[in-house]
Amino acid sequence: MQNFAYASPSSLNEAIGLLDAKWGQTAILAGGTDLLSLMKDGGDDCSRVVNIKGIGELHHIQDENGGVRIAALVSFDQLLGSNVPSHYPAIGEAARGVSSPQIRNMGTVGGDLLQRPRCWYYRGGYGLLAMDKGHSLVPGGDNRYHAIFGNEGPAYFVSPSSLAPALIALQAKATLHGPPGPRQIPVEELFVIPKAEGEREHSIRPNEILTEIAIPADVREWRNATYEVREKEALDWPLATASVGLKMEGGKISAARVVLGHVAPIPWRSRAAEQALEGKSLTESTAAAAGEAAVQGAKPLSDNGYKVQLVRVAVKRALLRTKEGA
Repeated sequence: MQNFAYASPSSLNEAIGLLDAKWGQTAILAGGTDLLSLMKDGGDDCSRVVNIKGIGELHHIQDENGGVRIAALVSFDQLLGSNVPSHYPAIGEAARGVSSPQIRNMGTVGGDLLQRPRCWYYRGGYGLLAMDKGHSLVPGGDNRYHAIFGNEGPAYFVSPSSLAPALIALQAKATLHGPPGPRQIPVEELFVIPKAEGEREHSIRPNEILTEIAIPADVREWRNATYEVREKEALDWPLATASVGLKMEGGKISAARVVLGHVAPIPWRSRAAEQALEGKSLTESTAAAAGEAAVQGAKPLSDNGYKVQLVRVAVKRALLRTKEGA
């Protein structure tokens, strides 16, 4: 780990003033569960670390006009101990998938959304696009955990966020603060697929801080759920996940959002699955049809074709899980 300067501001404005306009110069420390390991492995060679844990306004969960606002430094433990999981089971199920007590205690909502990919080529020093001498190492290498959607090139990693698919399914918005002031975007737009070396997988700017996630009131009554498929129950990242949000009217699905996780460089919305659901009653056959629709356009690599079936299963089971207690 190289030498770096360290700052611990007590206000949001002070923290923003410490950030730089270019990536790679300053890193933000929240829970630190990802940043510290990245720095030790040489994946982040920043010259300054800005610790934002002391900013009090970034730790709250607040009900507001039927919706909820979740500040970026809310920990997984704090999230699970609130009333958020009772209103939004999709979020609770995603958060409970983080099984390590240490990560739940230290890991934050903002940190989960902005953590860097777990791709072993990236973590091994080959960059976000896993390039060596102008060629990607992924298609001909060990790609069993890589993307089956959005992988036309040159990005093959998968978005590692546990919470993002659920938040997108619930139409959540992210507030980003920078020198010009705050701006709000859908959480879905926080994620982008990089097209060239030097680009990032998030749309947040180098001199911005993610401060809050807001879930609107009009999804409070939506049925929602998350289903994850893992290799083991111990601390690990899922192989595939599905988060769903359903607006029901007269026993029919009038609106649907289906978001897949860990199968693309971004949380992957399946509009084909959404269209397969709209106007239908939620039955096992409807859920299975949506699962089949969800794999349309999948492009598995040499070693990750198994993920196609996992997506089918995850979507079907997430949809059927929304009926529990309905």
